Amino acid sequence: MNKTEIGSATAKGGFVNEKSICKKFNSWKKDKEAQIWLRIMGYKVEKIDSVEAIQIPTRIKKSEIEKFGISEEDFEGLMRFKKADAQIRIVITIGEILKVENLSLKKANSDADYNQVDKRRVDSYQKMWSFDDEIAYWLKLFTGENNPKSFAKLVGEVELRDKRRLFFDEMPEEIWTKIITFFEENRIIVVSDILKGRGGLSANWMLVTRYNKNEETTTWTLKDINTVMNFFGGGEVKISPRGSLYLGKITMQRKGGTPDPTKLQFKIKPCQLFSLGERQ
Repeated sequence: MNKTEIGSATAKGGFVNEKSICKKFNSWKKDKEAQIWLRIMGYKVEKIDSVEAIQIPTRIKKSEIEKFGISEEDFEGLMRFKKADAQIRIVITIGEILKVENLSLKKANSDADYNQVDKRRVDSYQKMWSFDDEIAYWLKLFTGENNPKSFAKLVGEVELRDKRRLFFDEMPEEIWTKIITFFEENRIIVVSDILKGRGGLSANWMLVTRYNKNEETTTWTLKDINTVMNFFGGGEVKISPRGSLYLGKITMQRKGGTPDPTKLQFKIKPCQLFSLGERQ
């Protein structure tokens, strides 16, 4: 079996959080799902000497970086581009060969709810992707970091749906066209940064789990990150019906709520990955 032969299955019991996934990988010699996952990753289970899975916390203390294989020199950059969602670091030993796989875990709901994959201030994204100050300015109007009331001359006679912020379809056409063009032309780096990340803690794989409480089963799908990026990032870049922005199957919107109400966030529906089927 290799990664093209099976990509999803349903198993008995619940294993939807990172702690239980780590436990399954660490019990790989007896655990059926862990063996399937390792085979999907391209490993021959009978040739593996050891597997060690550890949970990567959202925030890593500098004093703890060694156990995650991070050097002090790389710490700042890795923390900047590390994915904020649940991740598992899997160290696989085959003879004298050491392999490391980083797995991003997504819990999907049966009602296809959204899952946040990245959120930051507009200035942070500007540093990452180098869009110009005009785009940054209007994105801050979109998130509410810049209040539209303060810029009445630019907004014009548009009657705002929300006095705290501006929707894309309330912006001048030349502005939203420019923003769409930027994300279309820079789609690869944008999608990679929000789904994969950069550096030693970037994700190699995405595991989506969905627990059925009534049947006490967990349906899962495991895909390599390039397949995930192509799936969610493919499609038209356009304004959504509610005035946010679609990048394929990814939604870019204002964070809202507390904390961080004026941050920009990107969201996906993880359960859509099940639609890829068992043979991808």
